[in-house]
Amino acid sequence: MKTSAGSILIDSPVGNLLLAAAAEGLTHVLFADNEGLPVKATRIPTGEEGPTAHRILVQARRQLGEYFAGQRQQFDLPLAPRGTEFQLAVWRGLRSIPFGQTVSYGHLARCVDHPTAVRAVGAANGANPISIIVPCHRVIGHDRRLTGFGGGLPRKQHLLELEGAALRGDRVL
Repeated sequence: MKTSAGSILIDSPVGNLLLAAAAEGLTHVLFADNEGLPVKATRIPTGEEGPTAHRILVQARRQLGEYFAGQRQQFDLPLAPRGTEFQLAVWRGLRSIPFGQTVSYGHLARCVDHPTAVRAVGAANGANPISIIVPCHRVIGHDRRLTGFGGGLPRKQHLLELEGAALRGDRVL
């Protein structure tokens, strides 16, 4: 289990979320009911890293609340996900998907300059440690089907509906 400077558990319309941060940024937003979480809710951070991590967690909780209330479309938080260079590239690609829009795994693979690595992009998408804020829920199948979401497809659908994403047969990129 990874350690972080601090973590908190918050309630949301899609269930409890576990937020974790270190001094350099938010490291996790996870669905707390998933088994095998890489971090656990421990405490509000204290000590040397505490003040910065605490501010990040407070900001993340506020911004997620605004998102769920329909008052925020973009997040403004320092992020510090840990992953391979390929995963980090995919996660940066996810952040470029506009609010309320969806793309296919193939489109995302082309955006990160790996057009034939659709399955690897899907795996990196599934390994995203900062759900919602790094919007992996905006990636759907080329046939517009909801596929592969660590929080479960009902949550993915809820997030897309919250954003007003068209799931009615519009062309997906």
